[in-house]
Amino acid sequence: MNIKPLADRVLISPAPAEEVTMSGIIIPDSAKEKPLRGTIVAAGNGTKDEEMVVKKGDTVLYGKYAGTEIELDGEKYLIMRQSDILAVIE
Repeated sequence: MNIKPLADRVLISPAPAEEVTMSGIIIPDSAKEKPLRGTIVAAGNGTKDEEMVVKKGDTVLYGKYAGTEIELDGEKYLIMRQSDILAVIE
């Protein structure tokens, strides 16, 4: 399925949550720290007031509660406004 974000929104594939185990203790998914970094999969065209600074393929940092989680073809993604992105990792 192809998805094209509108206006100043971006579709982000979150980096996998890092799994830390200590002495055989397995941490359940619900207790894992939510990743704050991901890769842009698709980006809108921007608005007349705000041009898109980020593009497909950029690795970005975003806020802990930013975006809306969606699931497409069994993969989890975040869709958010460009203004919710804190930084681009170069």
